[in-house]
Amino acid sequence: MPSSGNLPSDGFKLSRTEFIALIAALMAINALAIDIMLPALAEIGSTLGVMTANHHQYVISVYLFGFSVSQLFYGPVSDRFGRKKPLLIGVGIYVLTSLACMWIPDFSMLLVLRFLQGIGAAATRVMTVSIVRDRYSGRAMAEIMSLAMMVFMIVPVIAPATGELIMVFAEWHMIFGFMALFACTIGLWAYLRLPETLAAEYRRPFTAKSVISGFRIVLGNRIAFCYTLAASFMLGSLFGFINSAQQIYVGIYDLGRGFPVAFAAVAAFMALSSFLNSRMVGRFGMRRISQVLLITFITLSFLLFVLSVAFQGPVPFPLYIVIFALIMFCFGSIGGNFNALAMEPLGQVAGTASSVLGFVQSLIGTTIGMLIGQSFNGTTIPMALGYFSVGAIAMVFVLIAEQGKLFRTVSASPQHTIEK
Repeated sequence: MPSSGNLPSDGFKLSRTEFIALIAALMAINALAIDIMLPALAEIGSTLGVMTANHHQYVISVYLFGFSVSQLFYGPVSDRFGRKKPLLIGVGIYVLTSLACMWIPDFSMLLVLRFLQGIGAAATRVMTVSIVRDRYSGRAMAEIMSLAMMVFMIVPVIAPATGELIMVFAEWHMIFGFMALFACTIGLWAYLRLPETLAAEYRRPFTAKSVISGFRIVLGNRIAFCYTLAASFMLGSLFGFINSAQQIYVGIYDLGRGFPVAFAAVAAFMALSSFLNSRMVGRFGMRRISQVLLITFITLSFLLFVLSVAFQGPVPFPLYIVIFALIMFCFGSIGGNFNALAMEPLGQVAGTASSVLGFVQSLIGTTIGMLIGQSFNGTTIPMALGYFSVGAIAMVFVLIAEQGKLFRTVSASPQHTIEK
């Protein structure tokens, strides 16, 4: 399996720029299904008779649960049949369920379809990570993922505003029509331009023994598993914010139509972080960058918690948004580096590895995010405490992975650079 920092000269017809753009666009299919919904949650709840505000969050949570559990299936399948076919099937499921959501009669049916939509979207997560790992490794993989994340972060910047704009001219059902159109366009791009990246000689038989063997390889690697758990808890902070963003920005700070602007500003900080990481990771390494930012994340989250308690009410919005934007700036580089560190030793089972790691991260992250979101009490205290807690737990797993030694340097092997 290719492990050099550059794409091999094997007839791969995508340029590096188009490859990054396509990977980012495929990742964006999933992000769009979450972020474009945020301005519509209250109206969806009102239209479908959901009276409890925290229950509106289930539109996000059930999607994420479907996204989580189905990843275990896609990985072994892609290691047997390749990346492209499962990817296109997943996109097709996403498109069909998006269209079905345009005509749902009640809230329960919406939740069922959102769960199925998450199952389709899971293919984009597993396949994009697997495809990148098929082509890159080490710091080169971290750089590519960071650049893809930077482009991907355009979605949180514009998606809430797009959802708001759609509701100006039509009702919320049309948001799902937009999702279907977007996914269909990206799926067609992948169908026409993306070649199969898993060579025949690297395919694994789809048997119970082979799948279990692949899972053992993934779960038995200390660094991969611990960095996966660390990334899982960090992901919980993001999902916690997404679940309660509308209630914080509109309910606490009364931003109204300014909600998409505030959401976009924070997402822009995350995109900037991903861009800077892509430029700095080759010099400083994945470990040092992510570990410094994790310490900063924990410190700033604790500061926000202390301020939330001290004010006994809303932290003044200018102070809140500055601290929170800095927290999410840290998150913007931590996730990509943690994922690259987790995938680095698992190239021989990239599809299975991507599905297992994605399943663990998404399931834990979704559960934590739901707990943070459901604990919303009209203040920023639950979110700030949740952020501090997940950051501290992530640090424990990083210390286990690194055997207590942070900020380790790197060395190069004749074949490719390996983080030490």
